[in-house]
Amino acid sequence: MATERQKVSVVTGAAGFIGSHLCDYLLGKGHRVIGLDNLNTGTLRNLEHIDSDDFIYMNVDITSFIDVPGEVDYVYHLASPASPIDYLQIPLHTLKVGAVGTRNAIGLAKWKRARFLLTSTSEVYGDPEVHPQTEDYWGNVNPIGPRSVYDEAKRYAETTTMAYHRQQGVDTRIVRLFNTYGPRMRPYDGRAVPTFIRQALEDKHLTVFGDGSQTRSFCFVSDLIEGIYGVMMSDYHGPVNLGNPSEYSVKQLAEMIIEMTGSKSEIIYQALPTDDPRRRRPDISLATKLTGWEPTITVEDGLRRTLDWFSEYFKEEGAF
Repeated sequence: MATERQKVSVVTGAAGFIGSHLCDYLLGKGHRVIGLDNLNTGTLRNLEHIDSDDFIYMNVDITSFIDVPGEVDYVYHLASPASPIDYLQIPLHTLKVGAVGTRNAIGLAKWKRARFLLTSTSEVYGDPEVHPQTEDYWGNVNPIGPRSVYDEAKRYAETTTMAYHRQQGVDTRIVRLFNTYGPRMRPYDGRAVPTFIRQALEDKHLTVFGDGSQTRSFCFVSDLIEGIYGVMMSDYHGPVNLGNPSEYSVKQLAEMIIEMTGSKSEIIYQALPTDDPRRRRPDISLATKLTGWEPTITVEDGLRRTLDWFSEYFKEEGAF
């Protein structure tokens, strides 16, 4: 009796925060994983723990031609600058990754006859006028604002994905990721969770933009990875929201982290960035209907796990 061939998954952005966790998960599922990254915003530190003959890392810039040896079953396209600090510093590259990089990644899937999944973002909804956000909402995005290089790159990537599906018959999936946090986030990437944790551990003031009343949903990374995998294994081609529907204000998040760390830090307020969304919360009923997926880790539990990781990270770095 012939044995079934081992599944092969390609992950772009493999050395990033979410990408590295996805590589771990796929290896745990018995896949052979080929991780692609040019280390522009990722780091090999996120992959150095992997000790498996089923994992191959390739230093690849996805805005150039992509090819990998052998058969491929799945292409997970995560590569993109995702932090405001990154995409505001490299706006043209961010646009190129969303356009040329997505075309190259989906071209690889087409050539290999593989299933393709695009990780899009809740940023396609902009500063939403519909709350919570559902997949049929078209968004409220400023196409010429400073954040547009990321917002519009992802919107274009979604358009590209659907065009390849409709015209070329590529088997595609799209997930829209809401705020995600957990171990391996970069401490200086500018996003709320790592910034507040770093500031609290250093007993520095926590910097909150605006008055802190703007809301976000925070999904722990292991929950998110299960959602991504579930959508990839589904038969649905349209966008699917993935995130934790629990809604917190940014000020509440800062206060929780101060309490958890026992920090002497205080909250200080700074001007709100241009086009910063006032509210952000996913409606995940479609994901639940399609795959049965729901987040299981509370924000409090997830923050403790993230805090423990950052504490060890800073000790290794000799920060304290």
